[in-house]
Amino acid sequence: MKKQNFLFIFFSIFLVNGFTNQVLAQNPHIKLDTLRLFDKDRNRQIPVAFYEQKIDKNVKNRKVVIFSHGYGQNKGGDYLAYSYLTEKLASEGYFVVSIQHELPSDELLPMTGIPQIVRRPFWDRGADNILFVIKQLKKLKPTLDFKHITLIGHSNGGDMTALFPQKYPNIVDKIITLDNRRMALPRTSKVYSLRSSDQPADEGVLPNQDEQKKFGIKIIKLPNTIHNDMDDNANDVQRKEITDYLLSFLKE
Repeated sequence: MKKQNFLFIFFSIFLVNGFTNQVLAQNPHIKLDTLRLFDKDRNRQIPVAFYEQKIDKNVKNRKVVIFSHGYGQNKGGDYLAYSYLTEKLASEGYFVVSIQHELPSDELLPMTGIPQIVRRPFWDRGADNILFVIKQLKKLKPTLDFKHITLIGHSNGGDMTALFPQKYPNIVDKIITLDNRRMALPRTSKVYSLRSSDQPADEGVLPNQDEQKKFGIKIIKLPNTIHNDMDDNANDVQRKEITDYLLSFLKE
């Protein structure tokens, strides 16, 4: 085979399927693989991390959790910055996917203007990333339980999470947001949100008491956790409280 033909095939495989790189998780019982997917329709690379238990045999019908990180100013690596959460959920038998939504070449998130207007394109892109990852998962991991997909997102990633079922209905089973503040939560069942002690949501983002009761939406305030301590900055007490709530939501 000519060298140029080999290189063409090599890079074609890279663009379609990405590279897998197994790195060490903090939990020795968790397998962590990072993968760079490529959405050719949008000409966009989407780095993802797969978290799962180290097991000797294939387990079918594992429920899927897809995590979206908070805003990281395009520095990269934020999809790995919630390891206490992603690894804990994986240790409980969930197949966890964490998506890197920001790339260094992206525009920065607007800090002025009406957030629901100026940030909407960023949330749309995030929702499209999630949809693409779900479609790729069905090809890469066909034995997963795609009837019970849960989306979890923090802050700006929580806004993407809140938008997704409104933009793409009937795909995910539940959504859980960690202190999303701008995008209104859907007024439907199987919606959960943990709220920080220091950052209020914009008006209309959170359902009122009547809406919570009508749809069974759970809004829980964490009195000892600020907005910026929901990633790996969280201390041991905060980590346990957050993951305990998440597991209880997932098991409902």
